[in-house]
Order: sequence, then structure tokens, then C-alpha cells
Amino acid sequence: MMTASSLSPDLLARFSAIVGDRHAIADGDEKTPYLIEERGLYQGRSPVILRPGTTDEVAAICKLASETRTPLVPQGGNTGLVGGQIPHHGEILLSLRRLDKVREVDPSSNTMICESGVILANAHVAAEKADRIFPLWLGSEGSCTIGGNLSTNAGGIAALSYGVARDLVLGLEVVLADGRILNGLSKLKKDNTGYDLRNLFIGAEGTLGIITAAVLKLMPKPRTVETAFVGLASPEAALKLLELSQSSAGPTLTSFELIADIAVQFALKHGPGLRAPLSDSHPWYVLMEISSPRDDARALIENTLEAAMEAGLVDDAVIAANLDQRQAFWTLREVISPAQKPEGGSIKHDVSVPVAAVPQFIAEADAAVTKLIPGARVVAFGHLGDGNIHYNVSQPLDADKNAFVARWHEVNDVVHAIVRKHGGSISAEHGIGLLKRDELPRVKDPVALDLMRTLKRTLDPLNILNPGKVV
Repeated sequence: MMTASSLSPDLLARFSAIVGDRHAIADGDEKTPYLIEERGLYQGRSPVILRPGTTDEVAAICKLASETRTPLVPQGGNTGLVGGQIPHHGEILLSLRRLDKVREVDPSSNTMICESGVILANAHVAAEKADRIFPLWLGSEGSCTIGGNLSTNAGGIAALSYGVARDLVLGLEVVLADGRILNGLSKLKKDNTGYDLRNLFIGAEGTLGIITAAVLKLMPKPRTVETAFVGLASPEAALKLLELSQSSAGPTLTSFELIADIAVQFALKHGPGLRAPLSDSHPWYVLMEISSPRDDARALIENTLEAAMEAGLVDDAVIAANLDQRQAFWTLREVISPAQKPEGGSIKHDVSVPVAAVPQFIAEADAAVTKLIPGARVVAFGHLGDGNIHYNVSQPLDADKNAFVARWHEVNDVVHAIVRKHGGSISAEHGIGLLKRDELPRVKDPVALDLMRTLKRTLDPLNILNPGKVV
């Protein structure tokens, strides 16, 4: 397999000719934004960044790569958090951002065909114009792309009701390692004509094929949406509130976020212009949202919170009075991740456990982490409705950042052991990439891992698609 040091100028010129010199980036400064991921954990290297504008150009690149055994790393918006989109060993980087067309919006079928480089926020706009929603909402929606969302099987704040990225796709167009194009852009909900090839590529992080377009599911816009910020004493109380909310609101309960007080304090301290939603601080908070096709969302959320207060589950709550206040609630939630950076080193975990086990997981992990590193500050928040907790650990006050971050894998081992104890996953929505690749054999069923490796060898026998990632 060729690397950056072994690619001849003539071969690089052949690759560049496929996209045209204007879209082949070889200058070091211009390459930099593609080679560093947003947390700064990884900095890659690549002889050239190719920016194809069509599926045929992607196919031509893969065909030439297969013929010459040249490794490729596909990349969307470069918002991944596990290093999967970075060329670590001098591979050619294939940026798919120019594949940015919304090919079709079909309100009658409730579908939309987007190319892989469409920014998620732009997909939302296209759906909105058709009086529909595409119910995948992420903090990075202004820069992440549909191809990256599908390749990592992104989750987000509405997975409780609408599912994760995998659940929002009917068909795919995929370029295989040898350059063949799999045309699976089907709008059908019922198609029992063999294996479901679509799900081979969703969540595969570009290791089995390169997604170039997708048929996405659209949903009717809700008639009413109500959002509440709730203060309560514990994750146990939040879990009981979730159960009560699901009983009263059913599928109209679209979001249910659990947030520790320290996360809110970090956001208020470092997020510009933010205000505390409640007059007093509480150990834990829930940000919940009800989206209804009828005019009953307000009554549903009021009745739910009233019943929760009567049951002693909720200490205080405020329902957003207008769109600006609703947006302020969600902005506070979105600021939590970047607000950890000014607090020093942060060791992050994207884990999931069964919903009923979330309180116990948090309690056990807190005890284990603070025993390992006295003074460590646990910043836990995430999607309680589907059991996905972002269990992040900020360094003790006045600690040395580099020394703390150097214990990343040590802290991971402690937290992930508790995740496994509860039958959970070490990667709920961020993927495996390079960051968690070596840990995967310890947590994955060996037969499942063997099948994954078999699929990799079958679909990419030369190991040219994102080599060294996932498996």
C-alpha cells in the first residue's frame, strides 16, 4: 500500500486531474483545516486533498486508488470526535463537501435526496421549505454533513422519538472501493428483495464504501412545540420524570436531556450572553420538549410537570414563553461541550447504557473516577431518553493539563468497565474511528467482530478505504 512518501508526482497528477487542479489542494496552509480535528487530539498528513464534485468523480478516484493500491480517507465536515476522518499515515484525503446538492424533495413520499456533502442545517432548510422536518438535530449541524452523519450513525437530541441516523434513511448511493457505484436510492419502505445493503454502510465510517447520496425520511412539522427547563435532585428523579412524561405524552415527547449542575455552570461561565433558566441552582436539570401534531403540547407539558411536582420529582421548572426563550434553553445545552475547554483538560466518554441503569452508572462512575483522580470534576450530560450519556471528566482545579490528559486511557478503562457491567456501549453516537479501535476487541462479541473483519476483507480487499479505522 502506498503512503504519502511513496506517491509519485505522476500519480498525484493523475488523481488531481480527476477533480481538476482547482479542487486538488496541495498547499500546506490550505490543507491544514482538513487535517486537524476540532478537539486537537489528532493532526494528520496528506500529499493532496481531493474535492470531487460528482459521484462519477468519486468513482474515478476509487478506481484509480484500487488500481494503484493508494489509500483514501473520506471526510465530510470534519466534525468527528474519534479521529476517523483524519489521514494519520499520509493517505489521500477525499473531501466530499462539494457534493452539496439537494437533488429532490418529495413531500408526498415524505422523502428528500441529499448528496453527502449537504450540511445538516441546509437539509433542515430544504425540508422546512416543503413544510416538513428532517428530525436529526446535532450541536454541529452548521458544519457537519449528511455523509458524515450517516457514516457515523449520528444520534442527537431527538433520537428518543425519531431514532438515530440509521432510522432516517431509506436508500443510499455508495461508491465501492473498486470504483463501482451502488445505486440504492430507493424511496420504498417495503422491499424484501434480498439483503439490506444500506445498513452495511451506515455507521461504517467510510471503511466499506463511500456514501455519496441518500434518500432521507421527512416527517410532518409538528403543530405545537413546548420546551421546559426543569430543576431536580438526582438522576433517579429524572428517570421517574421520564417515565411519567412518556406515559402522559407518548411519542410526542421528542427530547429529554439530563444535565448536571456543573455543566450548566460551565456553560453560564463561558457561554456569551447566557442566563440561568431557573432562579436557583439545582443538582440536576432536565431539558424536555414535546412536539405534537395537535394544539395540545402546552397542556401536555403543563399537566406532566404538575403531576411531577405533586409526586415530589421536580423542585422547579419553567416553560419557554416564546421562541427566543426556547432557543436560549437549547443554546445553553449546546454550549456545554465547548464550555469545558476553558476549564482545562477534559477526558470524554460517549457511552450508552440501558435507560433504567443510567442513575446507577453515573453514581458508580463518579465514585470510581474521583477515587482514581481526587478532585476530578465530572461533567455528565446527554440524552437520558435513549440512555446516551456524555460522561466527561474535567481536570481538578490547578492540575497540570498535560499530566491529566495523559491519563485518558486509564480513566477510559475505569468508566468503560462500568459501562460493560451494565450491558452498555463504549460508543453511543460518535463512532470508533482510531480513538476506540484498539478497545473494540475487548467489548465486542468476538463473532460479531469476526464478521466485521470478513465484510471489510470482502468489500475492500486491498484495504484502501480509511485503513486502520474501526477494525
